Amino acid sequence: METVRNPQAIVPLTTERLLLHPLGVVEAERIVAQEPGAGDRWAEGYPGEADVAVAGRVLDRAAAHGGPGAFGAYEIRLREDGVAVGGIGFHGPPDAERYVTVGYGLVPGVRGRGYATEALRALLAHARKQGIAGAKGDADLGNAASQRVMEAAGMRCTGEDERVRCYRMEFTPTA
Repeated sequence: METVRNPQAIVPLTTERLLLHPLGVVEAERIVAQEPGAGDRWAEGYPGEADVAVAGRVLDRAAAHGGPGAFGAYEIRLREDGVAVGGIGFHGPPDAERYVTVGYGLVPGVRGRGYATEALRALLAHARKQGIAGAKGDADLGNAASQRVMEAAGMRCTGEDERVRCYRMEFTPTA
């Protein structure tokens, strides 16, 4: 049975157009305060309510465990200018089945450009390299755009309830 790798720190991830910057304590404190630092470049609408909530969880996890491990949160930044346009990450470490749950969001001004799918593909590839069994996510029934993001990233619908549609991706073990 393949084991889950457990690096000490979350690592930056890069795609063709994006940098997924690990959300550390300093950035999380600024996001919670909604006060950018001197070097921060935030798009209009960033941070949103969900970004503030995620940053609060980053701070809680850092206080309790000293850091996020390999399964933390990221700011989604545009590579061309470093502007933060949203967030993506794991809701925590793998569960008992060795699955992680993913979540993401973008500011309205950059939606519809494929950034969420690009970021999610990078996050899923990173998760796979950590030796976990797979990933899960969900989207509100009325959020067709988020459903399309997960489908475009290779996740498949596994069902729904009165509120959300659930998605899942299994990873094949690597040699």
